[in-house]
Amino acid sequence: MMQQARHILKPVLNGFWTLPARGVANTTATAPAKIEKTVNTVTILGRVGADPQLRGSVEHPVVTFSVATHTNYKYENGDWAQRTDWHRVVVFKPNLRETVLEYLKKGQRTMVQGKITYGEITDQQGNQKTSTSIIADDVLFFRDSN
Repeated sequence: MMQQARHILKPVLNGFWTLPARGVANTTATAPAKIEKTVNTVTILGRVGADPQLRGSVEHPVVTFSVATHTNYKYENGDWAQRTDWHRVVVFKPNLRETVLEYLKKGQRTMVQGKITYGEITDQQGNQKTSTSIIADDVLFFRDSN
């Protein structure tokens, strides 16, 4: 069984791997000496910073919004402080994208599950800026109790 599994993966461009169609085994390709499992998962729970915005193009729409999370800590003198971190969230999945755009509002509590990604964005002046985003796989909506 394990030897069959080694022949299921077939290499494609630039070291990425893809699974062949179900029931198709590629016996001519040799598997790499070591296939390593990696995990890129992030979960945040916080408040939405502004109403989600539809961006991108008609062919490639994307919804973006920000989420604030807080860390509370205590100084040695007994004073409490709070640090706020802002997270940029992007939604590509069509059904999730439409739901987020319609129902998620500024100030609402939300939990986002997805993966973190890094890249570069060119601003309006043509300057390159580094970007960190969470690509949402799931977004949970919370209602305030009032």
